[in-house]
Amino acid sequence: MTAESTFIEMMRAIAQDPAARGLIDDTAVIGLGSETLILTHDMMAEDVHWLPKADPADVAWKLVSVNLSDLAAKGARPLGVLLGFMLGDSDWDRRFAAGLERVLAHYAVPLLGGDTVSNKGDKRAVGLTAIGAATHRPVPSRGGAMAGDLVYVTGTLGDALAGFELIEAGLDAGDALSAAYNRPMALLAEGQALAPFATAMMDVSDGLLLDAGRLASASRVEIRIDLDVVPLSAPYRAMRGASLDSRVQAASWGDDYQLLFTASAGVLLPVPATPIGHVHPGSGLTLFEAGVQIPLPPSLGYQHH
Repeated sequence: MTAESTFIEMMRAIAQDPAARGLIDDTAVIGLGSETLILTHDMMAEDVHWLPKADPADVAWKLVSVNLSDLAAKGARPLGVLLGFMLGDSDWDRRFAAGLERVLAHYAVPLLGGDTVSNKGDKRAVGLTAIGAATHRPVPSRGGAMAGDLVYVTGTLGDALAGFELIEAGLDAGDALSAAYNRPMALLAEGQALAPFATAMMDVSDGLLLDAGRLASASRVEIRIDLDVVPLSAPYRAMRGASLDSRVQAASWGDDYQLLFTASAGVLLPVPATPIGHVHPGSGLTLFEAGVQIPLPPSLGYQHH
């Protein structure tokens, strides 16, 4: 087990309230009369989630988007955010604040408060709590996939990986690949549209394969993914090709923030999505390439150590 999974197991023993959903769903779901609140909190750390040379405005954008992406996976409407901020260089702080103002305006989400602390080290960490309201009940979870469902993903995978490689090599040209890494988009409208149709749903943050395995575990089913139909963008193909190795990397790197969901066969979906697999009785994740089962790669996605 990783240090993260070990710690989460300790927290799971404490988080007994039903609103915590057993800490397997990335959000808390709280019923309040006729409303249902959705709460999520994500942190980001320098040298882990962003490069030291990153624009602070991009850091702010990503921090907001990754939290709102968790709300999107619940079909929620954002109500506001709370910021946890580590103070440091004043110019960095100002640029982060300006970026935060822009991204919140983009999503039309208010800043409601938060907290600041002094930074005594040489690395920063920032956190955000996002608060939303469910637009559909029951609220989608990771635990509702059923045998016979199809597995879908929105958009394309791997663009953030390619963008990161460009940025790390000093070749960031401000193109779509770089933007996919620096400024991901939370698919709020898509999540709200899919909520009535998805039997299970989550966002792809740590890699399609790792997250599909988590969805299979939460739903107590087997998920079979067809790697040959995993959607790749034209810029990704132009940069990294479409070999099996390239598709495995696109499916296991993470930072895509697309929506991974299951739905009953024959359901007419309200948003574009690619069918990439099937749900079967059993457990775990199984990969296929052109109809032939292949071994799982050594790493299914990003895990905290």
